[in-house]
Amino acid sequence: MGDHKEQPLRVGAAVRRRRRALELTLAVVAARCGLSVPFLSQIENDRARPSTSSLEKIADALRTTAVELLAAADPACSVDVVRADGTDPEPQPRTRSLVRGHHQMHASEFTGDHDAGREFQYRNDQLMYVADGAVEIEAEGRAYRLGRGDTLYLTGGVRHRWRAAESDTRVVVVAVAEHIEAVRDRPRR
Repeated sequence: MGDHKEQPLRVGAAVRRRRRALELTLAVVAARCGLSVPFLSQIENDRARPSTSSLEKIADALRTTAVELLAAADPACSVDVVRADGTDPEPQPRTRSLVRGHHQMHASEFTGDHDAGREFQYRNDQLMYVADGAVEIEAEGRAYRLGRGDTLYLTGGVRHRWRAAESDTRVVVVAVAEHIEAVRDRPRR
């Protein structure tokens, strides 16, 4: 009851996000897929549900697939519970999404070690919260060590890297963006 899987998907937001990411107008997408602008607008606003055939045409126009659009669809609910997976007998490095679907907020939980060679840059603001253990973070040429209960706030665009300083570390990362880029370590000078 109330689980995410019971709710129908709203594909309109996924179509709109993809169209905007490609910087296309409704008119351009309509011309590419052979559907009307008003119908596409109704789909994007979840006032109409496209048939499988129409969704495939839209996906082609957006240079993606219908499967990808459905995977990026939002559940038609305002409350969603993501249950903890308690089947992991030993802590090992893993990442778990705390928010399903594509929303204005992205949250992940990192458990165990983390690849300190990866550098991250979020377009929008980010908050890191250490739930257990400790982390070492490098941002803007400074090093920070955070322990259990500590938080670090980074404004958008700040390149940073971090690593678990203890084996039982658990970090929650919340970002106000769906645009997250991970880049390989740059050579240091």
